[in-house]
Amino acid sequence: MKVRLLDCAMNIFLIEDDLAIGRALLSVLQNEHHSVLWVRLAADALERIKPDQFDAVLLDLGLPDSDGLDLLPQLHAIAPGLPVLVISARDSLDSRLRSFAKGADDYLIKPFDIPELLARLHAVVRRARGRGDDIESLLTVRDLTLDERRQSLTRANVAITLSKTEFSLLKMLMKESARVVTRSELEDSVLPDSESQTLDVHMSNLRKKIGDGYIRTVRGVGFMVCHEIS
Repeated sequence: MKVRLLDCAMNIFLIEDDLAIGRALLSVLQNEHHSVLWVRLAADALERIKPDQFDAVLLDLGLPDSDGLDLLPQLHAIAPGLPVLVISARDSLDSRLRSFAKGADDYLIKPFDIPELLARLHAVVRRARGRGDDIESLLTVRDLTLDERRQSLTRANVAITLSKTEFSLLKMLMKESARVVTRSELEDSVLPDSESQTLDVHMSNLRKKIGDGYIRTVRGVGFMVCHEIS
Protein backbone atom coordinates (compact mmCIF):
# COMPACT_ATOMS: atom_id res chain seq x y z
CA MET A 1 0.00 0.00 0.00
CA LYS A 2 1.35 3.42 -0.94
CA VAL A 3 1.47 6.02 1.85
CA ARG A 4 1.60 9.68 0.92
CA LEU A 5 3.86 11.58 3.30
CA LEU A 6 2.91 15.03 2.05
CA ASP A 7 -0.72 15.71 2.78
CA CYS A 8 -1.48 18.47 0.28
CA ALA A 9 -0.33 19.45 -3.17
CA MET A 10 2.64 21.80 -3.12
CA ASN A 11 4.82 23.75 -5.51
CA ILE A 12 8.38 22.45 -5.38
CA PHE A 13 11.39 24.22 -6.92
CA LEU A 14 13.94 21.57 -7.94
CA ILE A 15 17.50 22.72 -8.68
CA GLU A 16 19.43 19.68 -9.89
CA ASP A 17 21.82 19.40 -12.85
CA ASP A 18 22.02 15.60 -13.03
CA LEU A 19 19.52 14.44 -15.66
CA ALA A 20 18.91 10.99 -14.20
CA ILE A 21 18.37 12.27 -10.65
CA GLY A 22 16.29 15.21 -11.84
CA ARG A 23 13.99 13.03 -13.91
CA ALA A 24 13.58 10.55 -11.06
CA LEU A 25 12.72 13.28 -8.55
CA LEU A 26 10.36 14.94 -11.00
CA SER A 27 8.51 11.66 -11.48
CA VAL A 28 8.31 10.90 -7.75
CA LEU A 29 7.05 14.34 -6.77
CA GLN A 30 4.52 14.50 -9.57
CA ASN A 31 3.25 11.06 -8.59
CA GLU A 32 2.68 12.56 -5.15
CA HIS A 33 0.52 15.19 -6.92
CA HIS A 34 2.93 18.09 -6.43
CA SER A 35 3.80 20.70 -9.02
CA VAL A 36 7.51 20.85 -9.81
CA LEU A 37 9.62 23.45 -11.58
CA TRP A 38 12.98 21.89 -12.45
CA VAL A 39 16.05 23.90 -13.45
CA ARG A 40 19.63 22.73 -13.89
CA LEU A 41 21.60 25.96 -13.55
CA ALA A 42 21.98 28.51 -10.76
CA ALA A 43 21.39 31.33 -13.23
CA ASP A 44 18.08 29.80 -14.26
CA ALA A 45 17.12 29.34 -10.61
CA LEU A 46 17.64 33.03 -9.87
CA GLU A 47 15.68 33.97 -12.97
CA ARG A 48 12.73 31.68 -12.28
CA ILE A 49 12.26 31.95 -8.51
CA LYS A 50 9.64 34.41 -7.29
CA PRO A 51 8.44 35.38 -3.80
CA ASP A 52 5.48 33.35 -2.48
CA GLN A 53 5.48 31.05 -5.53
CA PHE A 54 6.96 27.88 -4.04
CA ASP A 55 6.50 25.86 -0.87
CA ALA A 56 10.03 24.41 -0.77
CA VAL A 57 13.32 24.15 -2.67
CA LEU A 58 15.30 20.98 -3.33
CA LEU A 59 18.84 22.18 -3.98
CA ASP A 60 21.83 20.27 -5.32
CA LEU A 61 25.12 21.91 -4.35
CA GLY A 62 27.21 20.77 -7.31
CA LEU A 63 25.81 22.96 -10.08
CA PRO A 64 27.76 23.59 -13.31
CA ASP A 65 27.70 27.40 -13.12
CA SER A 66 27.81 28.03 -9.37
CA ASP A 67 28.24 26.39 -6.01
CA GLY A 68 24.91 25.78 -4.35
CA LEU A 69 26.33 27.26 -1.15
CA ASP A 70 26.67 30.60 -2.93
CA LEU A 71 23.18 30.27 -4.38
CA LEU A 72 21.49 29.67 -1.01
CA PRO A 73 21.60 33.25 0.35
CA GLN A 74 20.61 34.62 -3.06
CA LEU A 75 17.49 32.45 -3.05
CA HIS A 76 16.60 33.64 0.45
CA ALA A 77 17.10 37.26 -0.58
CA ILE A 78 14.47 36.85 -3.31
CA ALA A 79 12.10 34.56 -1.39
CA PRO A 80 12.60 35.07 2.36
CA GLY A 81 11.41 32.23 4.54
CA LEU A 82 11.26 29.68 1.73
CA PRO A 83 12.49 26.35 3.17
CA VAL A 84 15.46 24.74 1.42
CA LEU A 85 16.35 21.05 1.60
CA VAL A 86 19.88 20.49 0.31
CA ILE A 87 20.49 17.22 -1.54
CA SER A 88 24.18 16.58 -2.12
CA ALA A 89 26.84 13.91 -2.46
CA ARG A 90 29.09 15.99 -0.20
CA ASP A 91 29.05 14.01 3.01
CA SER A 92 31.50 15.99 5.14
CA LEU A 93 30.46 17.67 8.36
CA ASP A 94 31.97 20.93 7.10
CA SER A 95 29.70 20.91 4.05
CA ARG A 96 26.63 20.35 6.18
CA LEU A 97 27.57 23.05 8.67
CA ARG A 98 28.31 25.55 5.92
CA SER A 99 24.95 24.79 4.31
CA PHE A 100 23.09 25.43 7.56
CA ALA A 101 25.09 28.61 8.09
CA LYS A 102 24.02 29.80 4.63
CA GLY A 103 20.34 29.19 5.39
CA ALA A 104 19.56 25.55 4.56
CA ASP A 105 16.73 24.00 6.58
CA ASP A 106 17.91 20.40 6.19
CA TYR A 107 20.62 18.39 4.44
CA LEU A 108 20.24 14.98 2.80
CA ILE A 109 23.25 13.06 1.51
CA LYS A 110 23.08 11.29 -1.86
CA PRO A 111 22.25 8.54 -2.51
CA PHE A 112 19.11 8.64 -0.41
CA ASP A 113 15.90 6.66 -0.14
CA ILE A 114 12.82 8.34 -1.58
CA PRO A 115 10.68 7.83 1.56
CA GLU A 116 13.33 9.68 3.58
CA LEU A 117 13.41 12.51 1.05
CA LEU A 118 9.63 12.88 1.24
CA ALA A 119 9.70 12.77 5.03
CA ARG A 120 12.44 15.42 5.21
CA LEU A 121 10.59 17.60 2.70
CA HIS A 122 7.39 17.28 4.71
CA ALA A 123 9.26 18.28 7.88
CA VAL A 124 10.89 21.44 6.50
CA VAL A 125 7.61 22.63 4.98
CA ARG A 126 5.71 21.94 8.20
CA ARG A 127 8.31 23.85 10.24
CA ALA A 128 8.25 26.77 7.81
CA ARG A 129 4.47 26.95 7.91
CA GLY A 130 4.57 26.79 11.67
CA ARG A 131 6.97 29.73 11.75
CA GLY A 132 4.68 31.69 9.55
CA ASP A 133 1.65 30.94 11.73
CA ASP A 134 3.58 31.99 14.82
CA ILE A 135 4.61 35.27 13.22
CA GLU A 136 1.08 36.00 12.03
CA SER A 137 -0.31 35.38 15.53
CA LEU A 138 1.93 38.03 17.12
CA LEU A 139 1.00 41.66 17.48
CA THR A 140 3.65 44.11 18.67
CA VAL A 141 3.65 47.72 19.78
CA ARG A 142 6.95 48.93 21.19
CA ASP A 143 7.88 46.37 23.85
CA LEU A 144 4.38 44.92 24.10
CA THR A 145 3.89 41.55 22.37
CA LEU A 146 0.43 40.02 22.20
CA ASP A 147 0.18 36.39 21.09
CA GLU A 148 -3.30 35.66 19.75
CA ARG A 149 -2.72 31.92 19.55
CA ARG A 150 -1.49 31.53 23.13
CA GLN A 151 -3.74 34.29 24.49
CA SER A 152 -0.78 35.86 26.23
CA LEU A 153 0.82 39.28 26.62
CA THR A 154 4.37 40.28 27.52
CA ARG A 155 6.02 43.62 28.12
CA ALA A 156 9.78 43.58 27.61
CA ASN A 157 9.51 39.75 27.76
CA VAL A 158 7.77 39.86 31.15
CA ALA A 159 4.35 38.18 31.22
CA ILE A 160 1.29 40.28 32.05
CA THR A 161 -1.94 38.61 33.11
CA LEU A 162 -5.07 40.09 31.56
CA SER A 163 -8.72 39.22 31.88
CA LYS A 164 -10.45 37.92 28.78
CA THR A 165 -12.11 41.29 28.24
CA GLU A 166 -8.89 43.24 28.72
CA PHE A 167 -7.10 40.95 26.28
CA SER A 168 -9.83 41.40 23.66
CA LEU A 169 -9.77 45.18 24.02
CA LEU A 170 -6.00 45.38 23.68
CA LYS A 171 -6.00 42.97 20.74
CA MET A 172 -8.49 45.12 18.86
CA LEU A 173 -6.50 48.28 19.55
CA MET A 174 -3.24 46.64 18.44
CA LYS A 175 -4.81 45.20 15.29
CA GLU A 176 -6.14 48.65 14.40
CA SER A 177 -3.05 50.47 15.60
CA ALA A 178 -2.94 52.84 12.63
CA ARG A 179 -6.16 54.59 13.65
CA VAL A 180 -8.43 55.63 16.48
CA VAL A 181 -10.84 52.86 17.45
CA THR A 182 -14.18 54.38 18.44
CA ARG A 183 -15.93 53.65 21.69
CA SER A 184 -18.87 52.15 19.85
CA GLU A 185 -16.59 49.77 17.90
CA LEU A 186 -14.98 48.53 21.10
CA GLU A 187 -18.29 48.19 22.90
CA ASP A 188 -20.02 46.43 20.01
CA SER A 189 -17.14 44.00 19.52
CA VAL A 190 -16.03 43.28 23.08
CA LEU A 191 -18.80 44.51 25.42
CA PRO A 192 -22.07 44.17 23.49
CA ASP A 193 -24.28 43.69 26.56
CA SER A 194 -22.61 46.08 28.98
CA GLU A 195 -23.31 49.62 30.10
CA SER A 196 -21.24 52.43 28.58
CA GLN A 197 -19.28 53.08 31.77
CA THR A 198 -18.01 49.49 31.75
CA LEU A 199 -15.60 50.23 28.91
CA ASP A 200 -13.89 52.95 30.93
CA VAL A 201 -13.47 50.61 33.88
CA HIS A 202 -11.84 47.93 31.74
CA MET A 203 -9.61 50.45 29.97
CA SER A 204 -8.50 51.85 33.33
CA ASN A 205 -7.61 48.37 34.58
CA LEU A 206 -5.81 47.57 31.33
CA ARG A 207 -3.71 50.73 31.57
CA LYS A 208 -2.72 49.91 35.14
CA LYS A 209 -1.50 46.47 34.07
CA ILE A 210 0.47 47.43 30.95
CA GLY A 211 1.71 50.81 32.17
CA ASP A 212 1.27 54.43 31.19
CA GLY A 213 1.81 55.72 27.67
CA TYR A 214 0.56 52.76 25.63
CA ILE A 215 -3.11 53.70 25.20
CA ARG A 216 -4.21 57.23 24.39
CA THR A 217 -7.74 58.53 24.87
CA VAL A 218 -9.02 60.62 21.97
CA ARG A 219 -11.68 62.68 23.73
CA GLY A 220 -15.14 62.26 22.27
CA VAL A 221 -13.99 59.58 19.81
CA GLY A 222 -12.29 56.57 21.34
CA PHE A 223 -8.86 55.08 21.97
CA MET A 224 -5.67 54.21 20.12
CA VAL A 225 -2.32 52.62 20.95
CA CYS A 226 0.79 54.80 20.95
CA HIS A 227 3.73 53.62 18.86
CA GLU A 228 5.98 56.27 20.38
CA ILE A 229 6.44 57.45 23.95
CA SER A 230 4.47 60.65 24.37
